[in-house]
Amino acid sequence: MSRSLLAVHAHPDDESLTMAGTLASAVAAGADVTLVTATLGEQGEVIGDDLQGLVADRADQLGGYRLTELRAACAALGITDQRLLGGIGTFRDSGMVGTPSAEHPHAFVRAAAGGRDHDRAVAALVEVIDETEPAVLLTYDADGGYGHPDHVAAHQVALAAAANARWRIPRVLAVIRPSTATLASFASFTGPADHLRAEAADVGSLAADDLVAVAVPTAPVAQARERALGAHGTQVELLPGGFALSNRIAQPLPDSEYFRLLVGEPPPRQANGAPAGDVFAGLG
Repeated sequence: MSRSLLAVHAHPDDESLTMAGTLASAVAAGADVTLVTATLGEQGEVIGDDLQGLVADRADQLGGYRLTELRAACAALGITDQRLLGGIGTFRDSGMVGTPSAEHPHAFVRAAAGGRDHDRAVAALVEVIDETEPAVLLTYDADGGYGHPDHVAAHQVALAAAANARWRIPRVLAVIRPSTATLASFASFTGPADHLRAEAADVGSLAADDLVAVAVPTAPVAQARERALGAHGTQVELLPGGFALSNRIAQPLPDSEYFRLLVGEPPPRQANGAPAGDVFAGLG
């Protein structure tokens, strides 16, 4: 079976924050990796003073700038096939729940299940699936990781496209943060004194440990992950052993990236009972 992988994300930087190690590892192992991003992240906040004028309620030029960051991150990870869902400008960052930006006619939240643009988004992703024929599709869990409406919509579009494509994807996985490992990493992490501290559950949902089907170690590709995160300079501040977003909450970078099975063939566990260490495990 071809070792091809498709990752589906909502905004530029999501790929690097959630699964940079997994994507870089797949590329290093010779897999064909395609990254589909739904929006340009137009509603994002900006770190630092120099580029504040790019934000949506001023010049509204942040999306184009973030596209250059996304391309630099892909170069750092070795990804050569990077696409915007439906083409550049088809869908727009919805912003957080309850914000006026969610009412924009192109807001990606409208692509959620039951939304006006759901079928159009699904059809666009089906085209990518049938062209690239991935062995594995990676996306978010049902809650989007922390409830962002665009993450939830990306999950729903990805599952619907996998179900409707001509190509039957053998395995669909969702990136998660298992409780024990995540709590331990936060407990052992000391960020800079001028940054905020938070509990793990304050910056995203935690999953039950027994849901972990794959745990991909990040150490072998740590430099690629750091370069990819650093490419998203308007969104991510690199810290020793961690990072912060515009909220200045210091968070640790995990030693592994964890996935649960959504659809398809379960990855075989290792001889010691541990989760598989490769998203392609058992697929031939």
